[in-house]
Amino acid sequence: MTDRIETDYLAVRETRRAELRSQLMPVLAGRTTLTLEIGSGHGHFLSAYADSHPERFCLGIDIMSDRVGRGTRKRDRARLQNLAFVHAAADDLLAAMPGEVRLEAVFALFPDPWPKRRHWKNRLIRAEFLSTLAQYAIPGAPLNFRTDYAPYFEEAEATVGAHPQWHVDREAPWPFEYTTVFQARASAYRSLIAYRVP
Repeated sequence: MTDRIETDYLAVRETRRAELRSQLMPVLAGRTTLTLEIGSGHGHFLSAYADSHPERFCLGIDIMSDRVGRGTRKRDRARLQNLAFVHAAADDLLAAMPGEVRLEAVFALFPDPWPKRRHWKNRLIRAEFLSTLAQYAIPGAPLNFRTDYAPYFEEAEATVGAHPQWHVDREAPWPFEYTTVFQARASAYRSLIAYRVP
């Protein structure tokens, strides 16, 4: 029974990723680098970032389709040609991304902290994810992480700090400040910047 469940899960996942590949083809056509925001919410941060960095192509992903729709409408109102939003989870995006495309910067702002221990396996910042992300990040690309949940920050800092493909820089300035909805609600938060080791 367990083997059947695993087989069904893998089949569904591959179908989902194949559909995502088709969706990404026109979005990323001719692109070789992009700035990625994982969990882009309603698109406030990445829209502001894309507006301030017209030389960069920015892609925001979120697992909530209504958020992707809101971000897309925000992009259209601002007439930003260097920005797209896609409905996808991070692991699916990386699996579906064209092989020639590389990440020049990654933002993960206030991702779900999954505070209950039995849910920690769902957290974004895990060694396996960092290894996969490193395959697509150009040397020196920053991973910019921010959370208002102190235990998650401590675990993330330890996990990233122990990973051979990432170097935590505690002195690096935050690259772009724009108050998100979650940030506005937070009484306090902490930020981490790590760079892809060449």
